[in-house]
Amino acid sequence: MAKYRERPIAVDAFQMTRERRWDNKDWPEWLNQAWNKDFGEGSLFIDFDDPYRERLVLGTLEGGYRLTWNDWIIRGVKGELYACKPDIFEATYEKVAD
Repeated sequence: MAKYRERPIAVDAFQMTRERRWDNKDWPEWLNQAWNKDFGEGSLFIDFDDPYRERLVLGTLEGGYRLTWNDWIIRGVKGELYACKPDIFEATYEKVAD
């Protein structure tokens, strides 16, 4: 997994694609932990409004956030999770390590 930083603070980030949704071998441990949490802040779960059960919801400090493909999931300095659109991520973060 690649590491990225929001200048000047380093964060963990993972881009959720359709392929990665179904094949979680590349998911970082912190994202696997979120998947195994109960619903709520810091969790990752299936969007039950999606009839195909394909889409995911991220439990953030502000509530549930419906992810779209290629959104980045970021783990902040206090372990909080939030999502970021690819164009904003590209403009805000730079890669610092793999």
